[in-house]
Amino acid sequence: MKFEALVLVALTSVFTACGGGEEKKDVTNSASTTVETVTQDLVVEEVDPMENIGIGPIDELEFDEEVDFEMAEAGKAIFDAKCAACHKVHKRYIGPAPQGIYNRRNPAWVMNMILNPDEMVQNDPIAKVLLAEYSSPMANQNLTIKEARAVAEYFRTLEPAE
Repeated sequence: MKFEALVLVALTSVFTACGGGEEKKDVTNSASTTVETVTQDLVVEEVDPMENIGIGPIDELEFDEEVDFEMAEAGKAIFDAKCAACHKVHKRYIGPAPQGIYNRRNPAWVMNMILNPDEMVQNDPIAKVLLAEYSSPMANQNLTIKEARAVAEYFRTLEPAE
């Protein structure tokens, strides 16, 4: 599984490096639009990012009205230990910034990406676009559902002020 992901990354890098100046298509992260094609010949089906739940053990995730700050604190500790090497809270880095993620993605999709990144980058249309955009697959940190849920709760505290 990891070998296949590495091969996919290597092929993506080769095609990107040898692209011959082909124009990249714009990919938007807005909740009101669909994800379309990106970079050269990568064709991805249109998908509503707020309806897509991804591939993995989570079928649905609805948050309580109030943030569980104790859970969010545990999620921040997990994020700092296992995710911060590739994700910066407020800006693009090796991977996308988690701030405002629930304005761009379904919470179940976020959980499935955390829990099942290998299969997501191979089979989920949005994850494929992200792989092409960032040229690096998300590392599987082997989090439990409880740990991933804590990270998801932490992401709620990062929502931009309105």
